[in-house]
Amino acid sequence: MALSLGWKVFVLFPANCCSFLPKTVRSSGLSLFPWGHCPWRGAGSFLDSEMKAFLEENTDVTSSGSLTPEIQLRLLTPRCRFWWERADLWPYSDPYWAIYWPGGQALSRYLLDNPDTVRGKSVLDLGSGCGATAIAAKMSGASRILANDIDPLAGMAVTLNCELNQLNPFPILTQNILDLEQGKWDLVLLGDMFYDEDLADSLHQWLKKCFWTYKTRVLIGDPGRPQFSGHSIQNQLHKVVEYSLPEPTRQENNGLTTSTVWDFQP
Repeated sequence: MALSLGWKVFVLFPANCCSFLPKTVRSSGLSLFPWGHCPWRGAGSFLDSEMKAFLEENTDVTSSGSLTPEIQLRLLTPRCRFWWERADLWPYSDPYWAIYWPGGQALSRYLLDNPDTVRGKSVLDLGSGCGATAIAAKMSGASRILANDIDPLAGMAVTLNCELNQLNPFPILTQNILDLEQGKWDLVLLGDMFYDEDLADSLHQWLKKCFWTYKTRVLIGDPGRPQFSGHSIQNQLHKVVEYSLPEPTRQENNGLTTSTVWDFQP
């Protein structure tokens, strides 16, 4: 068998799948919650149970093939049914959260190796996906964490991944934080978010405001995607560390070999 064409496009070329963070997601007020108080929970606990069962049936618990073997995650792997199915058969929005992207791996590895970066600090994980970087921050002693991803299924996955790693679930925001009033954080983390030029521009402006308003430190993880390496933000970055990616991650990411953590200093 071979990975279906639809999933190949999804895994190898995320820049072609830009529904992850729409340009306009408006809402009135924040929705911060440990699981069970989310705004999309219209069907009550039945919907939660249904989503949870779907995730548990169609993801694989793994800690191998990444930079962080300490962290267990529910991911889409070759042992999963939908790895082989046509992508359009997946019944929810595109599961970007089900891949442990290389930028997030680099950020997570750095936090685990350098816990003083987050110990006792408030942390926003922007575009959290599977939640690995937020989990690494929690393991390293962050005092307050918010994971942000607009996909409600990602929120459920983050909660399950917290439980896999014996952590109490932290709050999750399922709205586009770029459209909301900016909060104060000691540290903002974002991995693999510069995959689209328009999104990159929006993120750049938002991060600059965050830095100048609150003196927030910003760490970015990226494996060298052209939308990032060719963006003007490069003039405001300091390289912190570069990691060689494990072979499985290289294969899943079209041959990318390294991933770097950058310190944003506008």
